[in-house]
Amino acid sequence: MTETRKLAAILAADVVGYSRLMGEDEAGTARAVREHREAAAPLVVSKGGRIVKTTGDGLLIEFSSVVAAVECAIAIQKLMTERNAGTPEDKRIHYRIGVTLGDVLVEDDDILGDGVNITARLEGICEPGGVFI
Repeated sequence: MTETRKLAAILAADVVGYSRLMGEDEAGTARAVREHREAAAPLVVSKGGRIVKTTGDGLLIEFSSVVAAVECAIAIQKLMTERNAGTPEDKRIHYRIGVTLGDVLVEDDDILGDGVNITARLEGICEPGGVFI
């Protein structure tokens, strides 16, 4: 396994109220989250990002530019606003997004370390629909 360190812009996104949504409609929520993620993927690519990993309700994305990461975060939130239009409020998928610039440890296709941890903490305290930098 090859390990290296590098400076990266890191974006972490997480669905607000995911457990509640899954409890109310597991199949529908899983489908909606997947469809929203697929709709956002071209934005990530257009900004030069790489989706490192996905979880049930989250994304970890790496960029070489912090400006690109912030632009992508804003574009994703705008996209979510558009995609949620017409959906009842209690069924909407809202993201919290954190963005940092930090040192990461690269292990194969994964990134980890303090840079990722700090990004996840920022995402966790972000307002729904917002971006914390």
